[in-house]
Amino acid sequence: MSEIVAAGFDWSEVWHAVHFEQDIDRTKPTRFALLGQPLAIWWQEKIQQWIVFRDRCPHRLAPLSEGRITEDGCLECPYHGWAFSETGICDRIPFQDEKGMAHLHSRAAVQTYPSRVVQGILFVYPGNPENAASQPIPIVPDLDKNVEQWTMVDVFRDIPYDAITLLENVLDPSHVAFTHHPRVGNRANAKEFLLEVSAVERSGFAGFWEEGPRRGKLGPQKTTFTAPNLMWHDIADSPFGQVMTVVYATPIEKGKCRALVRLPFRFKSALPRLVFKMTPRWYSHLNQMSILEDDQIFLHLQERELARTGESYGRACYLPTCSDRFVVAYRQWIETYGEPFPHAFFPPTKTDRNILLERYQSHTQYCQSCRTALKRVQQFRIITAISVLFLWIALPISVGYRLPIWETLTIATLIPIVAGLWWQLGQLEGRFVAGDYPPARNT
Repeated sequence: MSEIVAAGFDWSEVWHAVHFEQDIDRTKPTRFALLGQPLAIWWQEKIQQWIVFRDRCPHRLAPLSEGRITEDGCLECPYHGWAFSETGICDRIPFQDEKGMAHLHSRAAVQTYPSRVVQGILFVYPGNPENAASQPIPIVPDLDKNVEQWTMVDVFRDIPYDAITLLENVLDPSHVAFTHHPRVGNRANAKEFLLEVSAVERSGFAGFWEEGPRRGKLGPQKTTFTAPNLMWHDIADSPFGQVMTVVYATPIEKGKCRALVRLPFRFKSALPRLVFKMTPRWYSHLNQMSILEDDQIFLHLQERELARTGESYGRACYLPTCSDRFVVAYRQWIETYGEPFPHAFFPPTKTDRNILLERYQSHTQYCQSCRTALKRVQQFRIITAISVLFLWIALPISVGYRLPIWETLTIATLIPIVAGLWWQLGQLEGRFVAGDYPPARNT
């Protein structure tokens, strides 16, 4: 991983957030790529721990994430059945002699990565395992205080642009009024933001916005960038209570990252806390997907246009206002300490909006709550379709047999109602698969 070392900062020698633990399926391995390295994440029931392997069997290089977790707690390769314990050591090779010892050879072992769950997030250390214990895990300290008072909305998604582009975007408070109008922003709130920034250091920087969002209606906002992959905005005393926006930008490869977005609320009133806790996780995910998609297309195109110019960020982009100070500070950090893939090229630009806004492959298939909800919606839709068919058949029968008028009217009334429910379920099913276009701001 020498290509990801720049200016003394090694992106592999830090902990990276890869998944919200609650969303990972414990019954089968999950594939993920971190800094270009494919991983297989699986749950070892006996020791109650998440295990992270390099997603490559040492035998014939087949992806272990396509295998299964065996009854005795090993990860089994789907190709020839080699099985590996949580330590990465090969437990058995089905096709060797009963007295064979090839499975004990060092070449039969799978590379493992240190992993830990902190604040409900699975972190992986892709560098030298001996360094993992000495490196701090990037967390939000306030979330460890008054733990029982926090209500959190968590969503993740694989995004078709770079981790650097993601962090630059979420550090920029001035885009919200236009990009996310009218979902969480309002064009009427556009004005110069007087942002203050601390010195840019290797560990990151801090920012302060005294007026805060919505023309001061929510109170002052503090911003923290913890290098290289975490930022959060904190409004400590809004009219609703403490409100935060936390974003982890996990680099998958050049031009692709995973966004783990956490929205913690510490409400002053118990009622909104109850409402948030009762809201299904999958429903929150669908709503947050729309916000992420507001800028997904133009950020994909923007970063590639910057690369095409061949110019430095400062020459290519004109940032004359105080509203850009957080972005300027972040770009200063990147220029000083480097990006995760300095010598790589962007993959081909995608111009098909359907590809850029798809949801299933970038989220649903990896999210246990959304995948389960989608399956139930599909099953219920089949039931409603069958119900409409039976009602349609029953209607002329009820007339022919001269059943009581109330029964005939009931059947006739139920047909459009159940058909409408079938249609609505189809709309809901589509939201798990693809995003909407055009964005709300353009309609």
